[in-house]
Amino acid sequence: MGYAAPGGISLRLSGSEADELRGYWEKLADGGTVVMPLEKQMWGDEFGMCTDRFGNPWMVNIAGEAPTAADG
Repeated sequence: MGYAAPGGISLRLSGSEADELRGYWEKLADGGTVVMPLEKQMWGDEFGMCTDRFGNPWMVNIAGEAPTAADG
């Protein structure tokens, strides 16, 4: 039986541990396809999407700094 890439799902990693999540991102993207680079987004988090070398789609979100009263 041949290999079939998963369909209809996306896996997600999120949190505030920026260095750890960037490390996961680098490993997931290595040999895969970056759909959306991991970079700062307009809502303040870092976010990216990739498909790993096995065909699994991933979303990675690194929480940005929480807004303070002075920001708003």
